[in-house]
Amino acid sequence: MKIYKQVLFSLALMFAVSVAYAGDGTKKEVKGADKGIVFTKGSWAEILKKAKAEKKVIFFDAYTTWCGPCKMLQKNVFTRSDVAAVFNKKFINVKFDMESGEGPMLAEKYPLQGYPTLFFISPEGKVIKEMLGLQTPEALIKAGNKIPAVARAL
Repeated sequence: MKIYKQVLFSLALMFAVSVAYAGDGTKKEVKGADKGIVFTKGSWAEILKKAKAEKKVIFFDAYTTWCGPCKMLQKNVFTRSDVAAVFNKKFINVKFDMESGEGPMLAEKYPLQGYPTLFFISPEGKVIKEMLGLQTPEALIKAGNKIPAVARAL
């Protein structure tokens, strides 16, 4: 039943987003891999180690390959230079397909209610903030700027 609700939620979200973006001439898209968020590759253990060494919070994109809003984030939000300017400077950026590799294990550690789920995680592995669903570039930048550089208080 839980999967059924997640699928329905994702479909409803995709429909709402497609309606909201239809004909929106204000959407800004930056082409070029060098202008977007740089995602670090590696195991979760390596990511945590890197975050501790650099004293940075982890920005974690929990996605699936079939998720429409996940694809829209990747194409229209993560590629923007204004988003990248904040996230590449402040965070260790990672993304995991939650249905393959370490994804299922991470889904147990960090329970999800839908896709995409965006986490801000301390170097110690504790969730600081969680955002569910497609986010606008402005909302993502605002959230990123509110996260402390080093989450010592957690």
